[in-house]
Amino acid sequence: MRRSFALLAAALVTGALAVPASAADGDGKFTIKDPRITESSGLAASRQHPGIYWTHNDSDDGAYLYAVDGSTGETVATITMSGVGSPRDVEAVSVGPDDQLYVGDIGDNLGGTWPYVWIYRLPEPKELTDRTIRATQYVVKYSDGPRDAESLVVHPKTGRVYIVDKNEKGGHLYEGPARLSASGSNTFRPVAAVPDLEATDATLSPDGEHLVVRSYFGSIAYDWNGGRIKREKRLGVPFLGQGESVTYTADGTKLMYGAEGADSPVEPQDAPGGQGSDSRAGEGGSAASGGGEGLNGNLRTGVIAAGAALVVVVALRKLRRRP
Repeated sequence: MRRSFALLAAALVTGALAVPASAADGDGKFTIKDPRITESSGLAASRQHPGIYWTHNDSDDGAYLYAVDGSTGETVATITMSGVGSPRDVEAVSVGPDDQLYVGDIGDNLGGTWPYVWIYRLPEPKELTDRTIRATQYVVKYSDGPRDAESLVVHPKTGRVYIVDKNEKGGHLYEGPARLSASGSNTFRPVAAVPDLEATDATLSPDGEHLVVRSYFGSIAYDWNGGRIKREKRLGVPFLGQGESVTYTADGTKLMYGAEGADSPVEPQDAPGGQGSDSRAGEGGSAASGGGEGLNGNLRTGVIAAGAALVVVVALRKLRRRP
């Protein structure tokens, strides 16, 4: 049922919008064509393999990662993670130093009641072929109690792992230990507020200087500031359906936004501070900003209708998840 709700959300949003989605001149967008990928909930640009994006399903799939070619939308490799048991709710993927992949099994469909969640780490393969790779599993707890989360980032220089929890009223950036330990549990502590959005994914720029956190309808850019983040501006996002993922491109010039659903689209926007950055996308937002600023005409009508439809569907999904 969770999958059917996600697909319904995408259909409602697509049907409600009467104008094309905003994208960066149409360059670099692609569609994930693999029929196995119906709940793409995380996205990470490979640094070792230019143009390749790692993704995964939300849940009910298994311990799999998929390498998708951004030029064709085709899956070029499927990784099966061993040594991790049965994943519960995989929500995020990130690339850390030394081409290590970090997978966040950090979602909590029971609304933040599981006493612990997991992070998996594995080396990104040098050759993109179907294979099984043994991963290291880390137990994660929060200093202020269980919570739901869908966003995980790894600092590209220090390797420190951070999580943003998902809360309708806004969440927090949680900082993990300097080094994760495979023995015992790893306690994550809140270090900064992330207000004004319900975080569904996040990404750090390749230089580690900028953080972008996205929600269903918008995103916000922050100066990283050593993990004590400072808000820079609200960013526009393309309307693709149930917005679940975002990643910086390997060169840091674009943000790639993705969504759940079969044949899910991935579209670029100029990244803050990147070479193609759009100076118009300030605090007021662009025509597709999360807070609705700058909307007009048919687009405003479409966004309002899409927003209302998706809010209803997300609420139904939450009710369905409860025992």
